[in-house]
Amino acid sequence: MSRLVVVSNRVAVPGEDRAGGLAVGLEAALRTHGGLWFGWSGKTVREDSGRLHEQSEGDVRYVTMDLNRRDHDDYYNGFANRTLWPLLHSRLDLVDYARETREGYRRVNALFADRLAPLLRKDDAVWIHDYHLIPLAALLRERGIDCRIGFFLHVPMPSADLVSALPEHARLFGSLYAYDLLGFQTMRDADRFRTYARIFGGATIDGDGTVVLPGGGQVAVTSIPIGIDATRIAHQSAAAVNKPAVRALRESLSDRLLAIGVDRLDYSKGLPERFRAFGRYIERHPSERGRLTFLQIAPVSRGDVAEYRQLRDQLEGIAGHINGTHAEPDWTPLRYVNRNFAHATLTGFYRAAKVALVTPLRDGMNLVAKEYVAAQDPEDPGVLVLSMLAGAAAELDAALLVNPYDLDGVADAIARASTMPLEERRERWRSMMRPIVGNDIHAWCRHFLDRLAEVAN
Repeated sequence: MSRLVVVSNRVAVPGEDRAGGLAVGLEAALRTHGGLWFGWSGKTVREDSGRLHEQSEGDVRYVTMDLNRRDHDDYYNGFANRTLWPLLHSRLDLVDYARETREGYRRVNALFADRLAPLLRKDDAVWIHDYHLIPLAALLRERGIDCRIGFFLHVPMPSADLVSALPEHARLFGSLYAYDLLGFQTMRDADRFRTYARIFGGATIDGDGTVVLPGGGQVAVTSIPIGIDATRIAHQSAAAVNKPAVRALRESLSDRLLAIGVDRLDYSKGLPERFRAFGRYIERHPSERGRLTFLQIAPVSRGDVAEYRQLRDQLEGIAGHINGTHAEPDWTPLRYVNRNFAHATLTGFYRAAKVALVTPLRDGMNLVAKEYVAAQDPEDPGVLVLSMLAGAAAELDAALLVNPYDLDGVADAIARASTMPLEERRERWRSMMRPIVGNDIHAWCRHFLDRLAEVAN
């Protein structure tokens, strides 16, 4: 394969923490093919946007671009995270319809195209990531770029009816037709895009799922669920059991079982519903009272956005009510922590937990679910309670699948998980590990890039 060019909102430049699985996989692919990783530098500057920075490591170039405060606020804080994020997670009630941020999003994508286009070669394979950069291929095509370009949407694709609620939706989502290949997390997401293209783009769908446009153009569409570095996480979690923070957590439980949740503080994660379901578990299963401690780790994200501040206040109130109602002098049922932990420490926490609660209201994939399973002791694994509305549910059907809105159902699943016999736990764990290992982050990269090479021939 020819040179690989990765484009994403942020870039894992050399010297930065690269714990995230996506960075691990993309860097491995870039090292294999040689290439370029392009994106925002993470810096907001006073002068005009667009200044480039470059560094190299081996055969990989890392090129990043500064944004000024206005561009960052309109593009990232504004349209990407106040408009597209809630829309793509089916929360029309939270969508910000401001025209200013919509124009700012397109302005910054055009700046990406202006700075990236001169760096590209005719035989490059360009792989663009996520909702921040939806129109980038179309803008590159306008600048004469005709190399292969693929796109992967890491978050859910909503139904056509929901997408159509966005003003000028056809201008934005129609720009996806400029890609050679579109990748989605699940078959349902891919089918929702095909339906959108058929209803609002006048497209027909070939037998292999390709979208054929009225003018004769076509876009290959596929579902390739993103994976994790399963082997690395298994080794990391086994080594983490002796970390001071992990030992301290285990000792603090006083031989009680641990249930864990790890999520960004975001309304898509279903944290209020999860907290209430845990309270319902204590009420519905009095014989289990005092047997299980629930630790929710929820680092604050986008703390300057009003919806997130309100969510934090709401969770603190629910946690206080549960603990005030059910706590004993030697037992705090719910521990709620708003801070980050090193990834290696988190994997140790996962291994110590006999139950994981991964119950988002909507999620493209949810890699915490896969990491929890990979981190378990094969001889004595814990149990995953997983939302059926997370993309991971399509692969991890041996988890206890729940409707996150059904509080009684989640409560009963917690009780079942905490009392599940060892042999059933082992059987479910083995069933989930097969796709986690077989479709790890490296396989995901290979499958997407192989498919991109195929559709370009």
